[in-house]
Amino acid sequence: MDLSVLKEAFPISDIKLNEPLSNYSYTKTGGQADALVFPQSVEETQALVTYIKEQDWPLTVLGNASNLIIRDGGIRGVTLMMTSMKEVRIDGDTLTAQSGARLIDVCQVALSEHLTGLEFACGIPGSIGGAVYMNAGAYGGEVKDVIASVTILTADGEIVERSNEEMDFAYRHSYVQSSDDMVLEVVFQLEKGEYPLIEAKMMELTELREAKQPLDLPSCGSVFKRPEGYYTGKLIQDAGLQGVTIGGAQVSEKHAGFIVNIGGGTATDYMQLIEHIQEQIWKIYKVKLEREVRIIGDDTVD
Repeated sequence: MDLSVLKEAFPISDIKLNEPLSNYSYTKTGGQADALVFPQSVEETQALVTYIKEQDWPLTVLGNASNLIIRDGGIRGVTLMMTSMKEVRIDGDTLTAQSGARLIDVCQVALSEHLTGLEFACGIPGSIGGAVYMNAGAYGGEVKDVIASVTILTADGEIVERSNEEMDFAYRHSYVQSSDDMVLEVVFQLEKGEYPLIEAKMMELTELREAKQPLDLPSCGSVFKRPEGYYTGKLIQDAGLQGVTIGGAQVSEKHAGFIVNIGGGTATDYMQLIEHIQEQIWKIYKVKLEREVRIIGDDTVD
């Protein structure tokens, strides 16, 4: 697999070979990507995906790499990182954002246009594409509540528009998770509101997040889905696991639902600590903790 020919086929594209993904992940861990590409447009993305599939190379798509752990062996083949596709457009009370736009930035645009509906998401660090993939949510809201439609690049290389219903949204789920399709653009249906009220709500939620979450250290965000009838952080705290450390990964002393990198942590440290938490919570409470964070990549480099 000679990925150097990718640079010849796409000479003006932003392509990095053997690039450490720890430079981009929120955990500051992860091995190298064989080829890391930053598409700038829908057309370039479509052309790249078509070419990569013609070559029969492995393809991975990343957003902001926030709610994600990339294994220490890195990612084989070509990785598309969509963060350069970040255009946001306003048309009345609809907001259209490309998949690489940060959700935090999109919320600020909505605020500037006096549009309400996205306040709940003002502190979520992921990209729009990642938010759709995971149906991201916080403080009682989910992105599915305000999405009108999603533009998708299908596994066959076609660009199609999917309605909210066709996205099969559920708790931390969309149909994209079980397909080879990728998100290109999202249309949010919002409402006109009053700037001071929107701003006040966003400030309130930001203060809550800053007070409760360990934002001063690298982390992968919320590690586990909330099990029905329980609060994950409280389960972990009551089990005496807060502060438990494996290598450089630690159950946050500020919020037990987070694992932070206290220095020199590896993806393996994170994964071993996640498994330890799951085992202990099952042993003590017979509650199965399901991961919210995605784990991708290879354990070792061939």
